Amino acid sequence: MKFAVIVVFVTVLGAFAAHFLLDDPGYVVINFRGYLIEMSLLVLVGLVILLVVSIWLIRRLIQIPRRIGESAGRYRAGRAGQQMTRGMIEVAEGNFARGEKLLARAASISDTPLFNYLQAARAAHLQGQDQRRDEWLKLAYEHTPEAANAVLLTQAELQLDREQYEQALATLRRLDENSRNHSYALGLLGQLYYRLHDWTNLALILPRLRKHSRVEQSTIDKWSVRVHSENIERAADGEAVLAEWKGVPKRLKLEPELLEAYYTNLMRCDMHAKAEKDLAAALKSDWRGPLVRLFGLVEGPDASKQLKRVENWLASHGDDPDLLLAAARLCLRNELWGKARSYLETVISLRPTPEAFHVYGRLLNQLGEGDAAAEAYRSGLSMVTDDPLPAIPHLAPDSE
Repeated sequence: MKFAVIVVFVTVLGAFAAHFLLDDPGYVVINFRGYLIEMSLLVLVGLVILLVVSIWLIRRLIQIPRRIGESAGRYRAGRAGQQMTRGMIEVAEGNFARGEKLLARAASISDTPLFNYLQAARAAHLQGQDQRRDEWLKLAYEHTPEAANAVLLTQAELQLDREQYEQALATLRRLDENSRNHSYALGLLGQLYYRLHDWTNLALILPRLRKHSRVEQSTIDKWSVRVHSENIERAADGEAVLAEWKGVPKRLKLEPELLEAYYTNLMRCDMHAKAEKDLAAALKSDWRGPLVRLFGLVEGPDASKQLKRVENWLASHGDDPDLLLAAARLCLRNELWGKARSYLETVISLRPTPEAFHVYGRLLNQLGEGDAAAEAYRSGLSMVTDDPLPAIPHLAPDSE
């Protein structure tokens, strides 16, 4: 277009010039180092125009290879883009094998094959072809080394999905070395430690997760609760339990899982008096079924006083199955067999559970009702298995 405009302009200009020059062609003399060149003005103008056109043509000829290369590149890019789009559509429609082939073919003609290789790796992963998946990821890294983090993150995600935890751990640790405190990688590492029940390492990265990761606070809290619970479970003695509990953030101390771990391990470490006192205080401010149940398991220093407290609670929470079960247990400790039986039968009528049937079976066996005890045990077991249970033989009374 530009060339056509120039030609028209030059033609019009030449026509005007010719009109004037034909009347008087003019005369030009050039004297250079003893050489004398004579010509008309019209010839000089023609030579100048010829020189300009020649320079323009030479310039265009020089540009032809580059323009051809650019055109070929645009063609390849367009073709690669079309194949990549088709490949993504095939994968989205569940045609993973065809999608993988199209993505790989697009990568071979693309100037930026990283995305194609990453998506081909996902397509291979969806087919269960882990070796081929890793080959595509390797090619992605080789073609774009500066995208190492993207490749490693993709690899870790796919390994986690396949539950290849050892490989995923190696990948994420390498990524952590390359890019410390990478927010998404930290989240994957926390998820992996949680799945592996590696509470020690999860505890080590929790501060970094809170500061740098994009993991939701509710998830971090869940992981924190589990870490603290496990540390309490592993505490060697009562002092260690108390020390670990002191380190729990205040807002997490109301979590049921942590409370149960704390009170259960106080009892494990023979700190029943403190467990009874703290449980009573906790229930006074916040009535919770799981805590009520634990109160029945505490072996306080005065069993009768403990039972009296529970029976006082029954005045306002008489239909609470957890409280009735706690009362039954405390009646057993106080050898009040009749009251214990009454409470247990009420619990079973309100909310039958394997635990309630187990305690009931113990009581019946203590009373010498072996057949009834066996049936109670059988009823409890049937609640935790789908298989039919054979009749349990007659049990002898407990010797204790």
